[in-house]
Amino acid sequence: MAHPAQRRWYPPVFALALLVLMPLAVLLLSWHEVDGKIWSHLWQTQMPRLLGNTAVLLLGVGVGVTVLGVSLAWLTSLCEFPGRRWLDWALMLPFAIPAYVLAFVFVGLLDFSGPVQSLLREWFGTGVRLPRVRSTGGVICVLVLVFYPYVYLLARNAFLAQGKGLMEAARILGLSPWQAFCRVALPMARPAIGAGLALALMETLADFGAVSVFNFDTFTTAIYKTWYGFYSLSSAAQLASLLLLAVMLVLYGERRARGAVRPVNERPRGAALYHLKGVKALAASSWCGLVFACAFVIPVTQLVLWFIQRGRFDLDERYTGLVLHTLYLGGLAALITVSLALLLAFARRLTPTPLMRSSVALANLGYALPGSMLAVAIMLVFSYLDNVMVIPLSNWLGGAGKPLLLGSLGALLLAYLIRFMAVAYGPLENSLARIRPSLPEASRSLGVSGVPLFVRVYLPLLVPGALTAALLVFVDVLKEMPATLLMRPFGWDTLSVRVFEMTSEGEWARAALPALSLVLVGLLPVILLIRRSARGVTE
Repeated sequence: MAHPAQRRWYPPVFALALLVLMPLAVLLLSWHEVDGKIWSHLWQTQMPRLLGNTAVLLLGVGVGVTVLGVSLAWLTSLCEFPGRRWLDWALMLPFAIPAYVLAFVFVGLLDFSGPVQSLLREWFGTGVRLPRVRSTGGVICVLVLVFYPYVYLLARNAFLAQGKGLMEAARILGLSPWQAFCRVALPMARPAIGAGLALALMETLADFGAVSVFNFDTFTTAIYKTWYGFYSLSSAAQLASLLLLAVMLVLYGERRARGAVRPVNERPRGAALYHLKGVKALAASSWCGLVFACAFVIPVTQLVLWFIQRGRFDLDERYTGLVLHTLYLGGLAALITVSLALLLAFARRLTPTPLMRSSVALANLGYALPGSMLAVAIMLVFSYLDNVMVIPLSNWLGGAGKPLLLGSLGALLLAYLIRFMAVAYGPLENSLARIRPSLPEASRSLGVSGVPLFVRVYLPLLVPGALTAALLVFVDVLKEMPATLLMRPFGWDTLSVRVFEMTSEGEWARAALPALSLVLVGLLPVILLIRRSARGVTE
């Protein structure tokens, strides 16, 4: 039973939890009326292909990120070879590149009229031709290169945390390094690998920009086309509910895959176990270097070249407006999200009841909801409120009788809040957990409580975590394409929208400037992640 002073935390936390439940409820209620003509058309022309494409994409990306992430994590965490020390952190840099940026770079480079195939025809004749890049294999390769860091980071930390004793015990029992990896290290790292794989698959389901560049239809592109092609919000919401079902299945599978593996209590290992030499060392360096080159060096280099050739001419007033809109949206969303996430963190700490824990967990569930799905659900709600309340009230007051909520800046900020609440909550909860209860208790004994206690004691200690949370939300908002594209107010184009517009027209060089801007901004949280990871190993 909560103390009366603790009950004041329940209303705001319940309200935030209801915000997450709102899109879920709207998507489920959207099935009360089904447009038979649209669904008949979708089933006859698109639905089997959408289901097949989505299944193949999930399977291909799942296998790819697991093989790539686990192999790279094993090499950089347990083996010593030339270049390991810088590749260890460099392999995290692809986190900074949005999927849709890597997609249009690869299409621009490897398409029939691109520089790679043109150069090959020059050297070896007109008969030389690479496999078609706009294919299922092409989109899978791009998404694997973008999302493998999820598995790599978590698997690397899991391998480092296993300690030296377990692997040495396996070697004493006669197991080879490969057998020790398969029978000891890999099963113990399964929960971490499963968590990284689940994140990669959820990002794959939510992706809109990359699959659009490849003209590869999935549920996210179908939602966009149904909304703007058939002008049917309800049918788009029904498609989004199917996407939500797929996300829930991924989360359930990840929970089941964790099993009952217990965490290891060994002391983390600092030095490598295997010192590779000769051909093995060359193969390890080549494999890690090849992945890093394909996922980061080549795309960034090509963006810089395109910027020099054509993108620099777009440095005009319109680009300034794009940057200002992007920074304004990111800054405002970060401020709102961090403030409410801080409220959740304090509520969780000061009211540690099962009901509060469940409510806070529900409020942080939004990160699992794709941006396109959130956009459809929120716009359905705001469209209903406009028709039922806003427009009649405006007519009664003698106004223009126009919708105010649909297509507003507030709707877009609400989508950002729901989607990125968990991103802000994690760093704030960790910072708050480091504050010992004795500090506020001593302050209260000295007569400091309420707002002065927060300002004098909590706030100075929470500043680093709050800045980290704000930076993470800021960068995620900058890179978010589906929600921004579907919900932005008229005239509120951003850098990600500009990338989508230019790539839709095949203007790869003109998309380089906004894409390069997003990559440079995206490097900031990656650098923080690298520093935190290095600190965790040395401690």
